[in-house]
Amino acid sequence: MLAKDFPGTLKMMAAQGYQLTEMCSPKGYAEIGYGPLVSMKASDMRKIINDAGLSCPSCHFGFPEFGDPLDERIAFAHELGLSQMICSTFWLPKTATLNDYLVAADKLNKAAEKIKAAGMQTGFHNHEFEFHELDGQLIYDALMKRLDPDLVKMQFQTEVINLGYKASTYFNKYPGRFISAHLSDWTADKKRGARGTRHHRLEGVLYSGENGGCEEFFCGDGAG
Repeated sequence: MLAKDFPGTLKMMAAQGYQLTEMCSPKGYAEIGYGPLVSMKASDMRKIINDAGLSCPSCHFGFPEFGDPLDERIAFAHELGLSQMICSTFWLPKTATLNDYLVAADKLNKAAEKIKAAGMQTGFHNHEFEFHELDGQLIYDALMKRLDPDLVKMQFQTEVINLGYKASTYFNKYPGRFISAHLSDWTADKKRGARGTRHHRLEGVLYSGENGGCEEFFCGDGAG
């Protein structure tokens, strides 16, 4: 919906009371709905967002965008007016080892050095992949040990409650390590629900999120 009617969708969000939006890199997400925005200049995108009454501090990027295209992606981020560049998981194959995740974390740390020098914060957005064990360790905990806490902040995707993992647990376990969270709706029988059916206690997430360091909470029906 966003890419098909970019200005209209943003105006609808503002009318519903939202003040912020979070983008996905059109180049990185061209095959999953953002293709129509690839040719749009970031400055034009920023103007449309602002004209709708919203601001956009954050954007998701695919992990490959933190490699060779990084300089161009940083330029895009500056033009869009971002303060945060979020890596939306590593998208490693199911056969990936724990060491594969740690190597990817090292690469993100390296990219984050350049992003910090450019005046922005790097973030990492989890999916369900990181909430499985490898070599007797929860992948998420292993990443928290490997990612530089100054260079890479975490964006917690609350959908992992359907696996039994609560956002509040991690906000309290790793205070100050988070920059934001994605709030998604799940029913008690672990099915994605309409907005307002959250199985997690929202007030608990918000309260513990402050302890975790969260600056923003983004609502969404899909995983970024």
